[in-house]
Amino acid sequence: MFMMAHVVSPVLSASRSIWQALDQAAASGEPVALVTVVGVNGSAPREAGARMVVWKDGRTAGTVGGGTLEFRAIAAARDAIATGRPARLSVHLTRDLGMCCGGAMELFIEPQSPVDRVILYGAGHVAAATARIFALLGCALEIVDAREEWNSPERFPGAALHTGDPRAHARALLPDARTSILILTHDHALDQDLVETLLPRPSAWIGLIGSRTKVAKFILRLRAAGMDEALFARLHGPVGLDIGALTPEEIAVSIAAEWVQHRRGKGTGQPMMLGALRQARPAGG
Repeated sequence: MFMMAHVVSPVLSASRSIWQALDQAAASGEPVALVTVVGVNGSAPREAGARMVVWKDGRTAGTVGGGTLEFRAIAAARDAIATGRPARLSVHLTRDLGMCCGGAMELFIEPQSPVDRVILYGAGHVAAATARIFALLGCALEIVDAREEWNSPERFPGAALHTGDPRAHARALLPDARTSILILTHDHALDQDLVETLLPRPSAWIGLIGSRTKVAKFILRLRAAGMDEALFARLHGPVGLDIGALTPEEIAVSIAAEWVQHRRGKGTGQPMMLGALRQARPAGG
């Protein structure tokens, strides 16, 4: 009796490597772009459906044909990662790239951004309005507030709810480069404890609600407690762009706008944190 050997076709194997690369990038929080051959006319090095994953540093998994074509595709993919916008690349292999194949290919380039994890400490009116906007931005939301009547599925549909002690939650939290933290609680003492615990952690972004005076006092207390002053620049507080916001919904818009500005690494809006830092500057500093 002969045993049948398990054979994996090259096409199936390549497809698996692409999806494995995408899974690994998502797990590590690395943005990548998926390049797919969507059209072929005439002789070409790859068929429609061929894929390649490109990292922002130019690393790749899979191939769309090699040579000058692939060099052009990698450059376009890196641009797509930087802008966050998909793109199409249409080329005639001989006329545009000097390749001898003679055909034409069209590639679709789609940036793949891992889901952002946003943790809101506090479940009040501003938190509820802010959560709605971050949900529209495609974020995975977590709400931390011990008050079950406030921290409910009705107020925060689709979010993961934590109704235990916020201080204990913060001490156990292991944020990463895709984790953003917003401190929006109703208790100033709790806010300060959370800032003291979470500011040294390697999160992507951390915001604190309140007045400039409140934030300045926090900084003075943290400085007196011996916290590394280099960390203060990581704190976005008072969180939100200075747009004159008054209502919970307006404040939520200002918070989300500052988060997007930070995430995209651009924008001309004025963070309110600068005033708080000036207010907390030591005499003669």
